[in-house]
Parts: sequence; structure tokens; C-alpha cells
Amino acid sequence: MSAFPSTSAPAPIRVLVVDDSAVGRRTVGETLRAATGYEVVGRAGDGRQALALAFELEPDVVTLDLEMPEMDGFTFLRLLLARRPTPVIVVSGRAAPENVFRALELGALDFVAKPSDTSSQERDRFRRELTAKLSVVRSARLIVEHVTATRLRAVAPAGPPTPAASPEDARLIVAIGASTGGPKSLLELLGRLRTPSRAAFVVAVHMAERFTRTFAERLSRLGTVRACEAEDGMVLRAGHAYVCPGGSSLELVARSGNTAIRVVPPRDSDRWVPSVDRLFRSGAEACGPRFVAVVLTGMGDDGALALAHVKQLGGAVFAESPLTATVDSMPAAAVASGFVDRVAPIVGLADAIGELRAP
Repeated sequence: MSAFPSTSAPAPIRVLVVDDSAVGRRTVGETLRAATGYEVVGRAGDGRQALALAFELEPDVVTLDLEMPEMDGFTFLRLLLARRPTPVIVVSGRAAPENVFRALELGALDFVAKPSDTSSQERDRFRRELTAKLSVVRSARLIVEHVTATRLRAVAPAGPPTPAASPEDARLIVAIGASTGGPKSLLELLGRLRTPSRAAFVVAVHMAERFTRTFAERLSRLGTVRACEAEDGMVLRAGHAYVCPGGSSLELVARSGNTAIRVVPPRDSDRWVPSVDRLFRSGAEACGPRFVAVVLTGMGDDGALALAHVKQLGGAVFAESPLTATVDSMPAAAVASGFVDRVAPIVGLADAIGELRAP
């Protein structure tokens, strides 16, 4: 045995590409061929063929278009996760963003929007997002266990929501930041929530621009909060949730005894868009001890740099357990900061938020 550690590169991530469009299959295939560390082991044009190839080839991950003949993406997803749990990244077109969130609830890991045009900027955006989310397969904890457990968890509230005291008086502001895996975690968290009195929720999740409005509508249908895509100048109301528009960042400001939203363009210095750091920092300054920062699943460390500021101004900090998060980087960075008051799985976070009381 050699006395020196191996310097060989890790085995490539083996990808099965599923799309009824030859152009779609070619786009994903060419994107991965141009990247390092990926191998396209198969291509399928419908769900039946994809299911057969998934068993034959045993890929590490599947990229999935949802609209297909013979067997659609939803049926394929249900059968795949029941018979051979495998991480699935939805590669979605513009037609029906609502379908993306249905797929997440069925157990897909995350999604990437297909290029909206042939510009180099769109191709670069697609390459960055696709490879980042496929790399989760290597870095995520217990990824197969995650997609298996997803099928066993109901995205539903633990009980009837507690009505907010007054829609004009948000005494608590709960800001939630997430990245990869975040849409599904947010659906579960808010779906299990009993709305605490006088609380408003502000959400910053790294998500493509054309999906945030539909995501807010999906959150609203859970029934525990009324959700919308945030607009500049909105005043936070109890029992409401506000989703930062994709491609922008969201800041909170104190205004005439209330807390208002400011939707702002990204800065060159922003590491991610939307910036969870900016949301947390501005929220702490606007709300002080009435502010709660919550860090969920995701790659990177967005949000962690602002946690000291949250604590200095009297706020509280919660984090999803890195042991149960789809991707542990963001919550692990929050925990490592030393400023987290409570670490728990999604169910525990919902309970903790439900126990909050205004100072």
C-alpha cells in the first residue's frame, strides 16, 4: 500500500437524462459534457423507458422533464421513489411552474429552469444551476434516505391554525432563508405550522424569477398562512407570508410603527440572490427583539454572516438540523457561527415557531 494519499479524482456523478424533447435531452447532455465530474449514462424520451433505464443503469441522479407521453413525470417519480429511491432534479420549462412544486411534494429533490432563450447568459445560468444542484448528490447527507422518507411524510399542518390576533399588527417577524432543497422544506415547514399570534413570515429562497409567484400561491394553499410574492412597500401583516421575488433581494424597514418591505436589486457584493444575509441584517435592524431568523437546507453559508447582528439586536436564531437537512451546508454554517438558539428538524422548527410569543 502506498504511503501517500490517493490523488485520483472522485468517480463522476452518473446521470440519467429524461425528456421527451430531443432538444431538451441534447441541452442537458451538452451542458454536462462541458462540465467536470458528470457522466450521462442514459437518455429516455418517456417515463416507461426512463423507469426501465433507471433499474438497468442505476444512475446516481435523474434529471426529469415532467411533461412526457406514455408515462408522465409524476407517475415516473412515484414509481421510481417507491421501487428504487434515487435523487431527482426536475428540469422545467416555462409552461406550468405549478407542476414543479407538485413534483417536490412527491419527492423530487429540487428543480432547475430550462434556458428561456439561446443567449450565452441563459446557457451559463443553466449550467451553473444544474451542476450546483447535481453536485448535491455527492455532498448531501443520506440522500437516498431523504427521498425515501419524503414519501412517508405528509405535508400537512399538525392541527388547525391559530388565528392571528390582528391582520394589521405583526408583532413578530419570522424570516426564513433557504437554498437547494429549500422549496420542499418550506412547503413542509409552513404546512405544519400553527400560525403564532401576531407573526408575519418573510421568505428568501434561491429560486428562479419566474417561479416565486407560483411558489407563493402554493404556500398559500396550505391554509396556515396567506402567502404572496413580495412587492416593494408592502407592510407586514400577521398571518401572512411574503416570498422574495426571484432575481431581487428583500430588506425590511421600520415605518410608522410597522415593518415594511423593500424589494431591491442585487448588489455586486451579494454572494447569492436573493441574499439571506441582507434580509436577516435588515430585519434585525428594523425589528430588534421581535425578529427571528430561521436557516433551512441549502448549499453555501448564506445567512450565517448576519446572525451575530441578529443576536446583538436582541433577535432569536433557529436552524434546521444539519443531520436531517437535504443539504447541510447552510444550517451547518449557521450552527458553526455559535449564534443559533435552537437546532431541530422541520417538525421541531414548526413547534418552536408556534411557541413564539412577542416580547
